Amino acid sequence: QVQLVESGGGLVQPGGSLRLSCAASGFTLDDYVIGWFRQAPGKEREGVSCISCRDGSTNYADSVKGRYTISRDNAKNTVYLQMNSLKPDDTAVYICAAQRIRVRPRLGLLPEDFDSWGQGTQVFVSS
Repeated sequence: QVQLVESGGGLVQPGGSLRLSCAASGFTLDDYVIGWFRQAPGKEREGVSCISCRDGSTNYADSVKGRYTISRDNAKNTVYLQMNSLKPDDTAVYICAAQRIRVRPRLGLLPEDFDSWGQGTQVFVSS
């Protein structure tokens, strides 16, 4: 059974940093893309970043490029999202999702490309 559990969220001041973790169980990361999405109240779910755990290819939303870094540790079956220079607009529930690679990884940050979802972790950026 595929399960994704996020952790690492919290309250941080503008300009601060957080590192989110997405721990996967029930499958191994090697043949999956793991994506991070976020959803703020009253807004649609937004793709933030994703990584192919097969070859390490990554993609980022323009809004987080240069501030966020996604990485994976296949041995620990965990994907991380390092978030720096946080802004109040980054406030949202951050959710990780898994996409099984069937032919080639789909790195377009589209929710419909992902098969399984975690419950999310809240990030709140405020002074």
